[in-house]
Amino acid sequence: MKTPSVLLVLALAAVPAARAQSPALSLEDCLKLAAEKQPALVAAQAGVAAAAAAVGEAHAPYYPSLDLNAGYHRWQRRAFLPSGLVLPGGHLPGLIGPLDDWTGGVSSRVTLYDFGERRAGLDAAVARRAAASADAVAAQADVRLSVQTAFYTLAAAEDMQVVAQKNLDRTQRHLRLAEARRQSGAVPQADVLRMQAEVAAADLQVIGARSRVRIATGQLNTAIGRPAETPLAIAAPAVAPPPADAIDPAAAADRALAHRPELASAEKRAEAAKAGVAAARAARTPKLRADGSYGWNDTGFLPETREWQAGLSIDLPVFDGGSRAHRLARSRAEQAREESRLEAQRLQVRQEVWAAATELDRAWASIAANETAVKASAESLRVVQERYESGAAVITDLLDTQTALARAEASLAGARWDYLAARAAFDRATGATP
Repeated sequence: MKTPSVLLVLALAAVPAARAQSPALSLEDCLKLAAEKQPALVAAQAGVAAAAAAVGEAHAPYYPSLDLNAGYHRWQRRAFLPSGLVLPGGHLPGLIGPLDDWTGGVSSRVTLYDFGERRAGLDAAVARRAAASADAVAAQADVRLSVQTAFYTLAAAEDMQVVAQKNLDRTQRHLRLAEARRQSGAVPQADVLRMQAEVAAADLQVIGARSRVRIATGQLNTAIGRPAETPLAIAAPAVAPPPADAIDPAAAADRALAHRPELASAEKRAEAAKAGVAAARAARTPKLRADGSYGWNDTGFLPETREWQAGLSIDLPVFDGGSRAHRLARSRAEQAREESRLEAQRLQVRQEVWAAATELDRAWASIAANETAVKASAESLRVVQERYESGAAVITDLLDTQTALARAEASLAGARWDYLAARAAFDRATGATP
């Protein structure tokens, strides 16, 4: 029977095999999958559909209402007749009924004038629909950035794994070198022990790099809208990233203020709140309505007596316990809140653009700096290794230069992907469309 540790090793070994069987996905492939599977986009579209239905609901008060009705009642009531009334036979009935009452008919009512309450309600609904559409665009931009960031994170993690394996191979070569020099009596056993410890440390780095690849794979799957454990392999581009364009922070901020969907949504919500104030004011004014009905009423199953009425009515609110006054106060407070949120959103957008531009500059500059560091560290390691082989350097020198090279290679491995992620974040901050 296999021990639990053996089963765990076999399970971990099966993960790369499963990933190898799945087709490698490019960034565009991941973006297309996210557009189909990401629940956040489905929720955003549902919000747009709900807002569109609310516009139709706001249109409804402009049309007459039409109701059909039918009913049956059997009733009996006490008779209240005038005193002194004498009926033939001298008997005054105390009750009327029981009788059958069959009714049927149609009624209609329409508001002719309401001092703009319906218009304000419709304006508010239209503004909320526009805000929902802008929210959907923002959700698409957020999902796109999330997928890009997760894709570049996974690509960087895979490059880090390659670097860690390369460092492990280099450390093992140095261990063999130290063992050969120990056998020749040129160095003490301590050098071999130091290198053995370095090999173990490098092996741990490889294990950690593999774990980070698995975590990044789950993050990309989640960004796409799939379960984290879904097998996934990516086809990362091998071309060098294009250089960053010169950035004018003020122009970038102006572009963001003109194109960011969050600002469009906030502006429309402020408009909806303003329309809500107008609707609350109009609710305190008279309403002119026309109504009419036509039907039949009789004691038989098929009533024959016709009844009808038509006319105008004016509804004037007099006292409602302060409901309309509180509604107006609430609407004004909501308008002030939405306008303040709009101003806060503008400040936030400017800050995001500033931070994204700064990070983009840093990421681009770090690529050249890391390339220089890798070249210098590699040459330094070559020189120290030759000196160690000839006995002119100690094991500490070799370990220091080896560590410096491993650190520089790992930094360079992530620098290109950091820059691409920074470009994606800058595009999102400025509202650039793909």
